[in-house]
Amino acid sequence: MATQVVMEALSPTMEEGRLVEWKKQEGDPVAVGDVLAEVETDKAVMELVARVSGVLLRQTVPAGQTVPVSSPIALIGQPGEAVPAAQGNGAGAGAPAPTATAKPAATPAPPSGPAAPAQEPAGTTRVKASPLARKIAQERGLDLRAIPGSGPEGRIVLRDLEAARPARPGAAAPAPGAALRPIAAVPARPGATQPFADAPLSQMRKTIARRLVQSIGPVPTFYLTTEVDMERVSEAREAMLAAASEVKVSFNDIIIKAVATALREHPACNAWWQDDHIRYWNEVHIGMAVAIEDGLITPVIRHADRKTLREIGAEARDLAGRARDRRLAAEEYTGATFSISNLGMLDIDEFTAVINPPEAGILAVGRIVRKPVEHGGAIVLRGRMRLTMSCDHRVIDGATGARFLQTLKGMLENPLALVW
Repeated sequence: MATQVVMEALSPTMEEGRLVEWKKQEGDPVAVGDVLAEVETDKAVMELVARVSGVLLRQTVPAGQTVPVSSPIALIGQPGEAVPAAQGNGAGAGAPAPTATAKPAATPAPPSGPAAPAQEPAGTTRVKASPLARKIAQERGLDLRAIPGSGPEGRIVLRDLEAARPARPGAAAPAPGAALRPIAAVPARPGATQPFADAPLSQMRKTIARRLVQSIGPVPTFYLTTEVDMERVSEAREAMLAAASEVKVSFNDIIIKAVATALREHPACNAWWQDDHIRYWNEVHIGMAVAIEDGLITPVIRHADRKTLREIGAEARDLAGRARDRRLAAEEYTGATFSISNLGMLDIDEFTAVINPPEAGILAVGRIVRKPVEHGGAIVLRGRMRLTMSCDHRVIDGATGARFLQTLKGMLENPLALVW
């Protein structure tokens, strides 16, 4: 009897998945552990792996289609086995147990519609490129082999395509009515004849939208803002960089360490709202918001309060790089007890960040600005940075959040406290 392959929940928040590309075609032999297809979840592109051996009798879902979790997508059986009509069309709620599992894809396929990705000539080494970059390169007629990549391990990402020229003259833009694809940035279309372009939501954007509604609507949020003198942190960072060139400690690494240390002293802010109770964490796991092509993901630095700045810096760079490459495992972006969102590198002075439930707080970090302030009885230029904490009032009271920010400010203005 043929066994159904179903769409599995490949991340903790996944409710549906988009079948990006079939790796096995109908009639192909299948062994346990073979990759059947690549699936776009709300966080990454994952591989669907067979649990049974046989032949792929039928693909009941075409590439590019989005289906709910637990829905049948294929049948595996024996060569020549007849395919029942009910199973062949994806019906049958009481079908056999799922026959596939998943792991992070080594080379994600493009998160796009049925159109084929940009291809490299046969016999050449496959070019490393992000799914969106590969799709846009195809549309613009760009030769990926001629484009240097600035992503992890030389991977080509969207920004690398900005100055690239088409490899084939007159590469046509998609025709009106062509299959839509999820996009994060709409490429410029000089001379476009259509007044607008619609694009379906990617799985990640759907999840972001759903969680924003869960946060902004039900969560009674208030905001606390303080300004921190960053002169000593700047001096300490320069000294660390001068003392050891291999140590690359960023301001964000220092902020993560300071927040984690302050949370250890203020466990009331290191908590989750759990509907009928509040969970106060004895461990400190910091989520750091990372912007990627399809939206935002928050990798987690676990036990950040116990780690050195060197360890935090190395882990933060590794997690951020793999987040942008859509190669994080589920346990690497879940379970944060408090989060940080930093837009200082984008010249943002101050903003408010949205709490990521069930966490009770998130810290928004602005840029460091040199401004005239009173210091030591004189007006001098000092580097200042604004911090805004979003608090779930069901868990954190105003004075509780204010005391946490006071401790955090003191640590940043006296960074020696971070190494004691």
